[in-house]
Amino acid sequence: MTTRPRPMDVRPMLDTLPIGRDAAAVRTRIEAMERVMEGLFTLPGTNRKLGLDALLSLIPVAGSTVAAVIGSWLVWEARNLGMSKVQMARMFGNVGLDWAMGAIPFIGAVPDFFFRSNTRNLKIIRRHLDRHHPATATIVG
Repeated sequence: MTTRPRPMDVRPMLDTLPIGRDAAAVRTRIEAMERVMEGLFTLPGTNRKLGLDALLSLIPVAGSTVAAVIGSWLVWEARNLGMSKVQMARMFGNVGLDWAMGAIPFIGAVPDFFFRSNTRNLKIIRRHLDRHHPATATIVG
């Protein structure tokens, strides 16, 4: 008996994620998580990506809290990379602002669609990795 493939099956992607603590493994994991949270699919008729973060915002308070916990994991990975407390505070500020906006019932999904805390935090981490671990840099073409 064959099963139909699900439209957004992330299991193959998760099976290939490295589990090491080295900078290259961390970069791969956080980029994959940012893609899940902010860019799972493109809205039809637009060029705008939508991810789990915006979808969770449709669930009042609890959805925003779950998204904030996942966003906090990115900050934890940043701590493991040895990033400064200022950088991590900025990242927690992004997560906190995203949580506060997303906690507003139903209306919170709108600002969450435009304010992408995980993408902002990924940029902060990438800047750190490019400066301190240049061998992990990937060329996007």
